[in-house]
Amino acid sequence: MKASKNPSEKAIDAANQLHGSAMRLLRLMRDSRSGEGPGMAKLSVLGHLYRNGTTTPTALAAYLRIQPQSLTRLLADLQQRNLITRRPDEADRRQSLLEITAAGSKLLTEAVRDQRTELARAIDAELTPAEQELLRIAAGLIDRLTAASG
Repeated sequence: MKASKNPSEKAIDAANQLHGSAMRLLRLMRDSRSGEGPGMAKLSVLGHLYRNGTTTPTALAAYLRIQPQSLTRLLADLQQRNLITRRPDEADRRQSLLEITAAGSKLLTEAVRDQRTELARAIDAELTPAEQELLRIAAGLIDRLTAASG
C-alpha cells in the first residue's frame, strides 16, 4: 500500500497514540526484567546474533546504531560469560566474526519467555476475552504496518 504525502489528522492521531503506547510497552518490558542477567543492550546483541547468525562487530554496531568502539566492552563481557564467541574472519583477517553460543541462546530464550509471561499475566489480569482478541488483531495490524514501512 502506497502512503499518501499528507496523512489525515486521524492517521496522525493514531500514529501518535500508537507511538506512545509502543514506547510505554517497551519500557514496561524493560522494567519487568529482574535486576539479574544481562541488560537490554546485551540482549539486543544476543537477539541479533540469534536471528541473523554470524556477523562482524562492524555490522553489529551498524545494526545497533552505535559506534564500534562503544560495542567493545559489551562484546568482551558477553564473550567472558561464554554467551558469544569471536573468531578471526578467514576472508578478512582484520575482522572477527561473532556468533551466539548455546548458553547465549538459552539465556536469550529464557529472558524473552519471562518477558512474554509477564505480559501475558497483565493481559489476563486487565483485559476481557473480547479485548484480548482485539489486541491480537491489533498486533497483526501493527505487523502489517511494519512490513509495509520496511
